[in-house]
Amino acid sequence: MLQNEQAPPGTLYIAATPIGNLEDITLRCLRILGEVDLIAAEDTRHTRKLLTHFQIQTPLISYYREKEAQRSQQLVQRLLAGESIALVSDAGTPGISDPGAVLVAEARKAGVVVVPLPGASALTTALSAAGLSHPSFLFLGFPPSKSSKRRSLLTSLCDAPWPIIFYESPRRIQTLLSDILQIMGDRQAFWGRELTKAYEDLQAGTVSALLELASGDKNRGEFVLVIEPGEIKEADGDNLLELLAWYRDNTSMSLKDVSRKLASDLGLSRSQVYQEALVVYQEEKD
Repeated sequence: MLQNEQAPPGTLYIAATPIGNLEDITLRCLRILGEVDLIAAEDTRHTRKLLTHFQIQTPLISYYREKEAQRSQQLVQRLLAGESIALVSDAGTPGISDPGAVLVAEARKAGVVVVPLPGASALTTALSAAGLSHPSFLFLGFPPSKSSKRRSLLTSLCDAPWPIIFYESPRRIQTLLSDILQIMGDRQAFWGRELTKAYEDLQAGTVSALLELASGDKNRGEFVLVIEPGEIKEADGDNLLELLAWYRDNTSMSLKDVSRKLASDLGLSRSQVYQEALVVYQEEKD
């Protein structure tokens, strides 16, 4: 879209806003926020401060997670009536661990044009400063707050070959790091918090070192936590039974996951491998 073009009617804009430093907002985002008929905001009070700073007077409507489904229906009707709407979260890109996905899905289903406006994201900001050489990563947002579910998730990730990235709150960061240390081991890790703000903090080190830092700190601001993969061991075995025994003794992979992997690697029937695995895994208990 050219600079002087008007926003087309009935368009939903996904507008990324600064995660800290207000100078990180894009010129395009500023223009769209000023042109649309309505801005749907995760917290209208927070967004109003941003709009006031840039002297934008577009009306606001709240769009937060607890009312996401209900509000999405209302907004889609306004979009279908020809209004243009910008969706913003409190910081960063809507729909990434923030409300937004429901509205986008409903708008697409209704035939509304959806236009993403690229910009700030805590995930990519932290990754750019982490110095990782891995070509891929696994982003999981906020881990479960319930201890049993969080620990189960971490256990399932022990053998993941990619860096794992979480968001976490200041009050739960110590618990998460402690669980990671106990379940996944003392791996290399990195955190970014208060990103782009005056007290920005970027720390790299072992999980135990970061846990020590978190334990003696007030922990202001949400964290982006990057956990590097553990040492990858090569499976050792000349036949299916030996390979099953190796995976049983050297990894935390479930019996089903091991069966699925070996069936794929060896070109065998998954049910056949699973039946053999039941016998091998039972031997450990006997």
